[in-house]
Amino acid sequence: MQNTPFADANSDYKNARYVICGVPFDGTSSFRKGSSLAPQKMREASYNFETYSSFFDIDLVDVDIHDAGDLKVAKDIDSTLEMISVHAGNYVKDGKIPIMLGGEHSLSYPFVKACQNKYPYMGFVVLDAHMDLREEFHGERNSHACISKHILEDVTRKYVSIGIRSGTREEYEYVRENGIKVFSADDVAAEGIEKIVSQIRDYISGPVYLSIDMDAIDPAYAPALGTPEPYGITPRDVRAVISCLAPDIVGFDLVEIAPEYDSGNTALLGAKLVRDFIMASAKASLYETADNRR
Repeated sequence: MQNTPFADANSDYKNARYVICGVPFDGTSSFRKGSSLAPQKMREASYNFETYSSFFDIDLVDVDIHDAGDLKVAKDIDSTLEMISVHAGNYVKDGKIPIMLGGEHSLSYPFVKACQNKYPYMGFVVLDAHMDLREEFHGERNSHACISKHILEDVTRKYVSIGIRSGTREEYEYVRENGIKVFSADDVAAEGIEKIVSQIRDYISGPVYLSIDMDAIDPAYAPALGTPEPYGITPRDVRAVISCLAPDIVGFDLVEIAPEYDSGNTALLGAKLVRDFIMASAKASLYETADNRR
């Protein structure tokens, strides 16, 4: 167990609706390593914030959150994925909403798969600067640069990515040939995030797993990243996606912060977005409960 749990994660496991876990692994990171340090840095940064949010009108003291600590990882990605899949499966089986703090993006797969096992018609939404549709990268099939390809091939075709602005020619051709829904950062700037999210909700129309690769955000706002790409979306765009999809989100992760590349602001933003998700989801749950009582 880490020394510092996520702020306001004061519930025991049994009573918690949200279970946070860290996965400190960056073994396939290809440009800047260091995302293995991000789970603890986000936990430390989480203490900066008030428990109450006027934006969501939710106080986290009223929300049941449990921090399960950092999961044990191996030296290689294949063994690590196998090890963390056990925990992911247990969280979902026990009726929790898992919140995974990475680490690199390849770590999303066991959590997405665990949620899809419970919700067979689940969709997947990823915020990312990169296509991540390669078959392999640097000889590694389970590289962080391949995660979206695995989701599409092994988990669900109800897939949407937002914030894209980098990929190989082959990846862009794959998207066109297969009719994959991709919204670039330029699309977000031109159309507005609310219009795009409305299209996504109509397309998925059901349970959704949301994965946030922090490099979707412009490095002017989030410079401490494994693979930063200029011309990204804004933190408010990300909050809008979280807010709009929250009623349907059954699993969540936030990955690819490399904290050593700034003075802590990117980890601070990551922690804030995690708290935003919990608040948005809890708010949606309150509305659902009120509707059921009518």
